[in-house]
Amino acid sequence: MRTKRAFKNLSHVCRVILALTFIFSGVVKTVDPWGTALKVSEYLTIYGWDSLQEYVMPFSIWLCGAELMMGLMLLFKVRIRLISIFAVCSMIIFTVITLLSATVLPVEDCGCFGEAMKLTPWQTFLKNLVLLPLAVVVWWRYRPDRIFSFSKAEVFCTVLFFSLAMGLGTYCYYHLPVIDFLPYKVGTNIYEEMQREQTAQDEEVETVLVYRNLKSGKLKEFTLEENEWQDETQWEWVETRTESEKNVVRAMISEFAVHNADGDATEQLLTFPGRQYLFCVTDMDHIPPMCENILYDLADNAGMLGQRIALLTPDPLYDRTHFWIAGTKVYCYNIDASTMKTMLRAENGVVVLDDGVITGKYNCMTMRLSVSHLENQ
Repeated sequence: MRTKRAFKNLSHVCRVILALTFIFSGVVKTVDPWGTALKVSEYLTIYGWDSLQEYVMPFSIWLCGAELMMGLMLLFKVRIRLISIFAVCSMIIFTVITLLSATVLPVEDCGCFGEAMKLTPWQTFLKNLVLLPLAVVVWWRYRPDRIFSFSKAEVFCTVLFFSLAMGLGTYCYYHLPVIDFLPYKVGTNIYEEMQREQTAQDEEVETVLVYRNLKSGKLKEFTLEENEWQDETQWEWVETRTESEKNVVRAMISEFAVHNADGDATEQLLTFPGRQYLFCVTDMDHIPPMCENILYDLADNAGMLGQRIALLTPDPLYDRTHFWIAGTKVYCYNIDASTMKTMLRAENGVVVLDDGVITGKYNCMTMRLSVSHLENQ
């Protein structure tokens, strides 16, 4: 009896830990379906399944929502026998994928916690090795239950959790993440953060000097602070290398860069004083009419107010540095597609800078704010 009660308590703890993990992972990815889509797209490319790229976004919304839904159902014991089977199958699949990601087909970050928490493939694999037995314990505890016998309350909760999970993912796709875990969040001065991050990276890198002892022939490593290697009668230089003191996976704001026909224009763009609109376009040949109207409205007003408009796109510009709209000069810059998607989770949209600080981000698909409202922010 005591053994049975102890196992029951253990399964309860395992269920709660597993549920909270799924909920956290599901929430941080559901609020940012673009980020999950980029990671899924990376996996498809690695595994040679590029033909499935057109289904990436719907699959990402479903995947994130399903994980959140699974966590909620585990937490509230809704259809627990069926959902425990799904949990075991999911953990087996995730464990295999992360093992492959850490060995055969390595990636920098598995994306299991979106942009909220960065883990290396090995860290993610070890996490899954811990969670898999928990899922097995939960399944074993509820395996005597009937799989397809549900109460009305369970059916209601299933529909409710499904609607909440998929609705949140769909909303964040058509708008922007309701919680922004990215480095380009509102309130960020991109140029200052670039300088700060570069300084931090330099501090994390250690210079190692390798010298050979002239008497014994053995190699020895020194740091710059040591002075023994300066004795040329005892030591012969072999090589100098740099090593990172930390193995950190993170979104790099220092990678932000824009170019035009004249070369690197990053500092010019980010240090412009006053209000500046960064109009981000993924495909120059297929700009939605709503986005075109926003661009024309901004250009019509910005020129009179001394504001600046810059168009950012990963598409080739063919040496074009600017064009004119309604008498306003619109500057053109090339930007890396991944960097643009990191800054703005949308196909097309507007990022507002005031003295280099991000003060607003808008998706063209659902942008309901008037230009006058933007200007008065």
